[in-house]
Amino acid sequence: MKHRTFFWFILPTLSAMILFIALPIVSVAIQSLFVENEQVLVVSENCGPFGCTSTTKVDAEATAQLQEEQPLGQFNGLGTYLNRSHLAFAEVGEAWRGTDTLGEFWGQVSNLPFYRALFFTLTYTAVVTPVVIVLGLAIAVGVNNLPRLLKGPSIFISLLPFLVTPLVGALILFWMVDGDGVIGATIQSVFDDPTLSLKASTALTWTMLIVYGVWHTLPFSFITFYAGLQTVPEDTMEAAKIDGASKWQRMIHVVVPHLAPLMSFVTLMLLMDNFRVFEPIVSFKAEAHATSLSWIIYNDLRESGNPLYGSAGATSMLTIIGVVILLTPVLIRTWRDFNRKAH
Repeated sequence: MKHRTFFWFILPTLSAMILFIALPIVSVAIQSLFVENEQVLVVSENCGPFGCTSTTKVDAEATAQLQEEQPLGQFNGLGTYLNRSHLAFAEVGEAWRGTDTLGEFWGQVSNLPFYRALFFTLTYTAVVTPVVIVLGLAIAVGVNNLPRLLKGPSIFISLLPFLVTPLVGALILFWMVDGDGVIGATIQSVFDDPTLSLKASTALTWTMLIVYGVWHTLPFSFITFYAGLQTVPEDTMEAAKIDGASKWQRMIHVVVPHLAPLMSFVTLMLLMDNFRVFEPIVSFKAEAHATSLSWIIYNDLRESGNPLYGSAGATSMLTIIGVVILLTPVLIRTWRDFNRKAH
């Protein structure tokens, strides 16, 4: 394709990406450097027969004028990124100097809001992503080997979790694990403990959130790999079978290499999706035991009377940086594979 033709071909998509992705990111990056203007206070003194008293009130006119003069707020630079709600360099340094073991150090750091959310987000992503890829491929292979009559119903049933809205699906599981729900009541009956609850401890809450994450995203992995299995060359599979390769050997040496590009695509999508985990935390009301980076952004934005746009913007930028770091190895490998095939 000629360069001129390619330019006009890609222009609509490029324009949309600049307008709806690049510019909002730049806007958030700029806003994260500012904090809300302080209200202008006026101190007045009232004197009477029993003495003088001082009263403080907000000068609404002066505050509005200040907001008009500085619509972005007061410039704070990287101060928002370094405060206790985010990277907290001062608190981390103090914890490092004041602790003797790594366990004590991590115990103090994990109490900081950003690092607590970051640790759960990374744990959720690191567990859910590989489990979904492996199970998705296994289910796809199993369904692909079913008789033709059973394939349609099996595919439909496998896709059901993906058809449920994330918030609704999380609420359904939340009710099921409640003490009066089918899962919660069964667990209490099995362990003969009427007070046992999956919502009562951090470890059980994390496990419940991870199980939900696998359940909800598994259909995407399954249907992608199932579509890829339809393109595996039959002659290559027959040749491997004639050469004496077992089913497992054909899977490892023929099917998996053939699906490698799809695995890179699925990994990219799952990393981005899992890193922004949010709905199950809200639905399960799990804030006491688990918070994510997306939940911090949501919490900053919903604060009544104090939008904290600088704080939410800083968390958003740190989240974007985290996603880029996670995706970089996969993107580099994909680029190398593309160049290798091109040559």
